[in-house]
Amino acid sequence: MNIDEALLQRAVDKALELGADYAEARYHLNKVDSVAVRNGKVIGAEVSETEGIGVRVVVGGALGFAATNRLEWGSIEAVVRAAVERARAVAAYMRDPIRFSEERVGRAKYSVAVKKPLDDFRLEDAVRLAKETFSSTTEAVGELKVPVSMFFVEKFVEEKTIINSDGAFIQSSVPRVLVYVNTVIAGEKGSIQRFREFGASGGAELIDEWDIPTEVSEEAARLAKVLMEGKEPPKDPVPVVVGQEVVGLLVHESCGHPMEADRILGREAAQAGESYVKSDMIGKYRVGTELVTVIDDPTIPGSNGFYLFDEEGVPARPRYLYLRGVLNEPLHNRHTAAIFGTRSNAAARAMDYKSEPIIRMANTYFAPGDMSFAELIEDISFGVYIKSYQEWNIDDIRWNQRYVGLEAYIIRNGELAEPVRNPVLEITTKGFYSRVVGVDKELMFFPGTCGKGEPSQGVPVWFGGPNVRLEPIKLGVMPA
Repeated sequence: MNIDEALLQRAVDKALELGADYAEARYHLNKVDSVAVRNGKVIGAEVSETEGIGVRVVVGGALGFAATNRLEWGSIEAVVRAAVERARAVAAYMRDPIRFSEERVGRAKYSVAVKKPLDDFRLEDAVRLAKETFSSTTEAVGELKVPVSMFFVEKFVEEKTIINSDGAFIQSSVPRVLVYVNTVIAGEKGSIQRFREFGASGGAELIDEWDIPTEVSEEAARLAKVLMEGKEPPKDPVPVVVGQEVVGLLVHESCGHPMEADRILGREAAQAGESYVKSDMIGKYRVGTELVTVIDDPTIPGSNGFYLFDEEGVPARPRYLYLRGVLNEPLHNRHTAAIFGTRSNAAARAMDYKSEPIIRMANTYFAPGDMSFAELIEDISFGVYIKSYQEWNIDDIRWNQRYVGLEAYIIRNGELAEPVRNPVLEITTKGFYSRVVGVDKELMFFPGTCGKGEPSQGVPVWFGGPNVRLEPIKLGVMPA
């Protein structure tokens, strides 16, 4: 850590001296080392660092926030004064003064253990891995072409120290590794594109564990078959099994986002969207069958969205957003928790030092069942399995949504058969969750960067789930 903790405590004390009812000071450092390779050739490399202090206060029921990247007292004091003055300037106009829920905040230091330091994976190692992946992918697709293969590696370290006037002291260090592989496969029947991500918290050992050349090339071979042999999906309603990647994206978009309390209250309406959920629906509205439980858990070891305490010092825990088909628990910070008359569940996150903490997801997933994939499909005489997606969209209130399958197959007599090209699952949120009739135990997670807010913030997350079976539904088709 490059910050004197005494400076943060001094900032909090100064804010209280100036009349703040609550104050927090957050030191936030992001270090990024990345390289981009196209078709086996380096096209760019970057080393960057953002470091600074963000100060947030409540004065007279109004929030104020300001930040600086100069880590000396003169600049920090100026930021404290700016935050207090901004809050005081609008306090008289607050119809509903801001108050925070009462919490037992934490005092802790933690870090993610690594087996292999990030620095052990060097630029030349990244280039070698990119070339190996490109070569193995080209070989795997046979006579088809790979006109474009983009390979991007990012090593990321996030360090924070948080002190607030309620007694919180949190110091954390979380290293992450992220790899993007964007591959285009082309032939006489057109082209197909796959954007694949690998990401988690940990050290350079993750690169070895992922075995990216094998994963990407084996998938490329399957996608080449989809491109050349894929048939149109059935025109009549059939049982549909939605794969882990699609399920993960779907719960992130149609459960995680609409269960953010700031969206429910309308704060995000002009920024990132609204929510179909209303406050009086919590604990009452049935959105799905008894098989539907969706959890957001920041504490999963090795996860991309890992943290143990949020930016307000509240201890993290699993949050059960949908529980056995019923809207159960929104994502809260201390402000929204006070409005709802509950406790915060530690959802306040900020992208960097100059960003205000807002309500965010971490690792959102559909809870697995107890059957195998074979058991999930064994009694399907004719259906469709959508393993991965190529594109998607969802409306502002997170109700109407559309997912276009990438790798997909006919299910015939309980077995995966010929490939299907471009099946479209177009459905409402309740339409999906209320059709769930089977869930297997094969839980898998996928990394992403979740965007939200104005100015926009992107934070690392996981989304995931098992394979999920739906009762018969009519699929659409996107023209090839």
